[in-house]
Parts: sequence; structure tokens; C-alpha cells
Amino acid sequence: MATADQIKSLIRSYSEEDRERFYSIALQVAAHEAKQGHATLAHEIRELVDTHKRRAHQGLTVVPFPQELKGLVVSESPDIPFKSLVAPQTTLDRFNRVVKEFYQRGKLQQHGLSNRRRLLLAGPPGTGKTMSARVLAHELKLPLYTVQVDRLVTKFMGETSAKLRQIFDIMVQKQGVYFFDEFDAIGGDRAMDNDVGEMRRVLNALLQFIEQDQSDSIIVAATNNPKLLDLALFRRFDDVLYYSLPDEGERKQLIELVMGTFLASRFAWKKVLSGCDGLSQAEIGSACRDAIKEAVLHDRSKVSATELTTTLNQRRQVYSRL
Repeated sequence: MATADQIKSLIRSYSEEDRERFYSIALQVAAHEAKQGHATLAHEIRELVDTHKRRAHQGLTVVPFPQELKGLVVSESPDIPFKSLVAPQTTLDRFNRVVKEFYQRGKLQQHGLSNRRRLLLAGPPGTGKTMSARVLAHELKLPLYTVQVDRLVTKFMGETSAKLRQIFDIMVQKQGVYFFDEFDAIGGDRAMDNDVGEMRRVLNALLQFIEQDQSDSIIVAATNNPKLLDLALFRRFDDVLYYSLPDEGERKQLIELVMGTFLASRFAWKKVLSGCDGLSQAEIGSACRDAIKEAVLHDRSKVSATELTTTLNQRRQVYSRL
């Protein structure tokens, strides 16, 4: 049966709402049982984990917005706790400030002040912008509404401003965290030579909507390239947070978080951390999960530094071919 440490880790991860760590430990228990010759039990545990993951993904549904906006906004109720976010302490502190101000917004309003409601997240792909929006929604106990900005522009060129107005009107009715990914698709610099008149009108409308928004919802916009954004947009946000590839300390923290009890007791950290060079948080996390899968499939309860370095190198090789 599962060891005492595994049982305690399962209970601890469940109480801390750390879903990924809970899954990781459960799969380790499955590997342990398989090694003991309990193949049926191991299979049942893996099936339970897979079923729970599928149900979690099924929580991603289309928001019951007006029919003409169907497919442009999706909704989910994230269960990713704050501790899962790996970022510089300054970034974590600023997110904590958003949460604190949200829960004490009544006190601020008594003094004519408002809580931070508009955040702009900028940085390379895979560095944690989308995850930050999910963590924020979980901490604020609000649904996350993701606006498919690229679809909004390509599908409704000529009607984009009207669709945006509808979304901002709904923010008043449906409180939540509204996440605008690929924000530069509608927030591009108006001075760019290749800009078209319609997109300039969209940007002007967007600036007005953000300025006039009086809802209790949180607006989070993300871009991979802040240099593409119009400078006027930056003044409309309460906070601008810049993301980057993880440093050595953040890499180690992320690996420990994802690997959990699969991490071997003797681990060649220097070799592994060096293998993370150039990889984003998302890519390192994926490499960790790949290594865990290999361990589970081979009925092993631990992942060595060599095995993790292998999956990290596989991720790096993708870029060497570009």
C-alpha cells in the first residue's frame, strides 16, 4: 500500500488545493502499487486521475453571452492556487496587492479610492501570463472569462468595436476576471505605417471602453510583445507586469513544485538547471511531466536528474531546428 509519506503528501496537497501536486503523488502511488504486483489497483488509480483531469477540462465552457458573441468568450473556474505561480518576488507581491485591494475595496471606496482592476501582462510566450490570470481568478473566487481576441478581429473585421462594447457592457452584469490574450491584435500602435483605418477606430474605441468602465470586474490583458502596443494603452492600466524566462532559483522552485515526490533524493541540480537554459516556465513544466510519465510507465517512483535532463533536451531541440 501507499507509504505514510505519500498519504501525508496527498492530504497536504488536497488541503492546499494543489491539484498538480495531488495528481503527481497519486500517480506515484500507482507506480508503487504496480511495482508491488498490484497491477489492477495501479490501473484503477491512474483511471481515477485521468477521469478527474477530464472533468476539470470539461469545466471550460462557452459563456452564455449573446448569440452573436458565441465562441468568442470562454469561461472556466480555475483551481490553481497562488503557490503554483513561479515568478520573481516583486511580481508575486504586486499580485498579492491586487488580491488584498479587491477584498478591501469597500474600505478604499470610503476614502474615494478604487482597487486595482486593470492589469497588463507582458513577456515572452510560456512565461506565466495566462496562468497568472487563472491564479488571480482562483484567489478572487471569480470565474475567468477569456476573450478570444484574434478570433474577434479576424471574424468580425468591421464590427470589432461593436463586439467589444457588448463585452464591456456584460462586464457590469457578470463579475469576473476578463482575460484579453494576444492583446496587441486590437491594441497595436496607431502610428504604425501598416495600420489600417478600421483598426485605428477599434483602438480608439478600446481606449474609451477601458477609461469608462465602472464595473466590479477585473481586466487582465496579455501581450508577447509590448513594443507593438500603443503608448496610450499603458496609462489605462493600474499595473504593468513584465515577465521573463526563469532564473536559476525560479527553475529549481518550478521543478520541485511539479516533480513533487517523484524527485530523486540525490539530484544533480547543476546539470538539470543548466539544461533549462533558454526554456520558459511552461516548457520546463512540460519536460517535468514528460519525465514523470516515463517513470510511471516503467513502474518507477522516482525521476533522476539524467532522465529529466533528457526531456529538457528534447524541448530544446525543437528550437535548434528553427
